[in-house]
Amino acid sequence: MEFLKSGIKTVLGGTEPGQQPSAAETVEKLVDRVFSSTLLEDRRDACRALKALSRKYRIEVGAQGMPPLVQVLQNDGQDAEIISYALDTLCNIVTSEEFDEEADNPAVSVNVGEQFTEMFIKSPEHVTLVMGYLDEYDFRVRRAAIQLITSLIANKTRELQELILVSPMGVSKLMDLLTDSREVIRNDVLLLLIELTKGNSNIQKIVAFENAFDRLFDIVREEGCSDGGIVVEDCLILLLNLLKNNSSNQQFFKEGSYIQRLAPMFILSNSSNSNDLDDSAWTPQKVSNFHCLLQVVRALVTPSNQQQVVSACQRVMQKSQLLQALCEILMSSGVPADILTETINAVAEVVRGDRENQDELSRVLAPSQPPRPAIVVLLMSMINEKQLLALRCAVLYCFECFVYRNSDGQRAVVQTLLPSSATDVSSLSTGQLLCTGLFSTDTLANWFSAVAIMHTLVENVAQKEELLRVLLATPGGQRPITLLEQCTNLMQQERYRLQSKVGLLMLLSVWLAHCPGAVKALLETQGTMAYLTAQLCANEHDEREYLVQGMCAFLMGLCIQFNDNSLPNQRREDISQLIIKRIGQETFCNKLNEVSRHEAYSRACKQAQIRAKGASELLLDYEYCKLYKGLEALIAKLVSGFDVDGIELTELTLSSEASALVAQYKGIIRGMDGQIQTLQQSSKELEQQNNELKQQLEQEQSLKSQLADQNTLLKAQLTAQQQQQPEAQVNGAGAGGGAGDEELNAARYQANMYFAENIRLTKELETLRQQLAAEKQRADAANESLLATQKDQEDLLELLADQEAKLARYEPQTTQTHIEMTNEASEAANNR
Repeated sequence: MEFLKSGIKTVLGGTEPGQQPSAAETVEKLVDRVFSSTLLEDRRDACRALKALSRKYRIEVGAQGMPPLVQVLQNDGQDAEIISYALDTLCNIVTSEEFDEEADNPAVSVNVGEQFTEMFIKSPEHVTLVMGYLDEYDFRVRRAAIQLITSLIANKTRELQELILVSPMGVSKLMDLLTDSREVIRNDVLLLLIELTKGNSNIQKIVAFENAFDRLFDIVREEGCSDGGIVVEDCLILLLNLLKNNSSNQQFFKEGSYIQRLAPMFILSNSSNSNDLDDSAWTPQKVSNFHCLLQVVRALVTPSNQQQVVSACQRVMQKSQLLQALCEILMSSGVPADILTETINAVAEVVRGDRENQDELSRVLAPSQPPRPAIVVLLMSMINEKQLLALRCAVLYCFECFVYRNSDGQRAVVQTLLPSSATDVSSLSTGQLLCTGLFSTDTLANWFSAVAIMHTLVENVAQKEELLRVLLATPGGQRPITLLEQCTNLMQQERYRLQSKVGLLMLLSVWLAHCPGAVKALLETQGTMAYLTAQLCANEHDEREYLVQGMCAFLMGLCIQFNDNSLPNQRREDISQLIIKRIGQETFCNKLNEVSRHEAYSRACKQAQIRAKGASELLLDYEYCKLYKGLEALIAKLVSGFDVDGIELTELTLSSEASALVAQYKGIIRGMDGQIQTLQQSSKELEQQNNELKQQLEQEQSLKSQLADQNTLLKAQLTAQQQQQPEAQVNGAGAGGGAGDEELNAARYQANMYFAENIRLTKELETLRQQLAAEKQRADAANESLLATQKDQEDLLELLADQEAKLARYEPQTTQTHIEMTNEASEAANNR
């Protein structure tokens, strides 16, 4: 520190005894020295002093020193030392990092670096000026420029991205620095590119097409792949930035055979037996590297990508043995929990919707005695309450992806639940595990198992019918009950917790949708409709209770929508009448809407993967929300369409006279609709003809213009030849004159042909114009007729409304008159 003080004193000169200059005065003198000094050495010393002061007195240096530092960058580019001082000083000013020297300075705010960044980039040429020093090979200058740009991007990402995009060869310069032989420079450029590529698809595409993938894979290989250091992690983070939500780069990555280069990195080669890995092999850095590798894989096959890109990447991953390597990691021991969780998620998305990959996963066996399918081992972890929540969520997501659009996989799971499939009682099956979890005392196991069984029924009516055959043994030797009966019994039990009830309600809703047999079975179970009605009549004030009530309303609505009316007293009209009299249509619709108002609904609708920070957040599933979204409005409209007597409000409820009148008006309106459609079709045809005539007219006008130009050119040539002919005769070139006459005659003949063609095209153009005018008149007439017909239809609709009002008004009078006439007739008969 004393050396620094002496250096500053040397630059500024001595001070009078007893007078210590303030930081602002010192900076002001240094800035003045940079501005006014004519000697390069003096300016260099002043810049060195400003760099030293910028860590402790950032505000003073930034407020006064930014203009002279920019001036140094503009004028002193030939001296690498002063340029490095200026760049380092600017970097200290704009960085978001807080220095130890300024920790005790209350004037330094949290975002002071961001404020100085905004001041610096107000002039875009400042960024271009710094970018120019990337070409400087000097280590101090190049590294300082890279660090300054990195700090600027970190503070003002969007603005810097736009400035670098318009900078000449800006991205290309940065990409060239990846090949710098000095590793420090290369590593700093990696950090810069990570910041630069965040959320900007244009820059991501440019970086990718600047051969970024090859360079990144070369660096990863040189650094030791997943066993490498922090540089490998930086390369993978940059790779993830380039691929995430960028379909163009994903397609380029797949077509460039980079997935094949990614696959060997997942082979655990540190032991001869990959199933027996030592915990010490997983260093913290290797865990980070592996986590980034798995995220890169998921960025290629995540369900939010374009389906075409996802399917292509899934096929390549299967052929390149990447899926096999992931499954080996899945079945290995000693793998850290977070890596195992992310691997399960990656396997899930690699197999989602791809039949070959799903079949390959079904063939994977765990190294146990006896060997068990990997799916069974995963489900054992899912229903084990001692496992981590994230791991259990990942297993459920993997199972969902395994049965997604996989009718064979869904059937195989359901078959393990049927009585005929229980050939070996000692062996665990997927169905037995799911039933064990469904009837467990662990609330989360109930929820996970219910959702897993639900996904075996999604878009598969055949398996819904098959699942109705599942029978469960009861204690005491009583008759077995069906799985659906057991689910409804559990749902009605008070000890069954709310989260478990939510899982059962989701399972029952998906089961009943589009399956009248399941609806009939539910209506036959004792007490189910009474329980649902009681839930909807309850006046609970808890948010979760509102959610259960909404789900009960949805389940009751499904009993109406998919009811085949085969049960007496449980037909659609009967259930609707129950809702109207016991619950109320408005109350029912309000309860039904409670599901979409809940926070869990909006969270589950975003993505198929289950993400939960805590167990309490596990409520709704993506597939259930999709079903609810598609049927909610239909159910609400269906329930609102019944009157208090349970009769569906249709034309059948009108009187015969009113029905006849309505039918008459409907016939008139139907005829007018036909006329409107005919006129609209005619109008479209006329517009098409009009467009064709316009195109022909434009072509003829273009051809006429070309012919006119050629005609003018020929006239000019003819005039020139006529002027040259007398000169040729004076010079005595008799033979040449004969040749000139022949050329002149040929030119005249060609000109006459063009004149004739021009006249013909003019006439044809005039004819087309007349046809166009006639077609326009026809189109206008058709439009007028269409407007008149629409007006007549509106008048008829008004007349229909008036007639209905009159019918409603006269009907009571007619009834009263009929009664009076009947009374008079009876009195007259009595008098006789």
